[in-house]
Amino acid sequence: MSASHGEGAGWEQRREFGGRALSWDLQKLFKSHASEIVRALRRRGVNPETAADITQDTFVRVLALGPDDGFEVHNPRAYLHQVSRRLSINHQRREALVSMVELDDAISEKIADPAPNAERVVYDRQVLRMTAIALSELPERTRIAFEMHRLGEHTLADVAQRIGLSTTRTWALIRDAYRHLIARTGGI
Repeated sequence: MSASHGEGAGWEQRREFGGRALSWDLQKLFKSHASEIVRALRRRGVNPETAADITQDTFVRVLALGPDDGFEVHNPRAYLHQVSRRLSINHQRREALVSMVELDDAISEKIADPAPNAERVVYDRQVLRMTAIALSELPERTRIAFEMHRLGEHTLADVAQRIGLSTTRTWALIRDAYRHLIARTGGI
């Protein structure tokens, strides 16, 4: 299958099906018939989100597979509606097989384990250890400025005043600390 993109041209599907070439401008067909297909699905009781999904799936199916062998398509619009009906039926069958249960937040919280898994705990501890080592390598004034700004949530002006430097010089210290931490931890 090949698709061609030209200036102002839509997606054209050119593919051999049963010994004959099929050439449709799928972009034009989508613009012309997508909303019509969504409306038809909605009339059959499909919710708006699912109708939009089935409509997109219809065009993907046509793009990927085209008509069945031995099936001649003289009316692309009717073919698109037929594909969307079949996909809708398949969706309804799947929905009937899988029962969905709505859970409120209280039940969801009881089911989901908020604790991280063991691998995550080990990884986070390693990152913290690497960060602590990198922080200890900084000159004292740089470390203090960084910790006050990032960990103590002090403003840059407040940090500058407390350590007795200009705001520009304080920012340079904090920037240097960031660079050092990124270099030492690999940007984790």
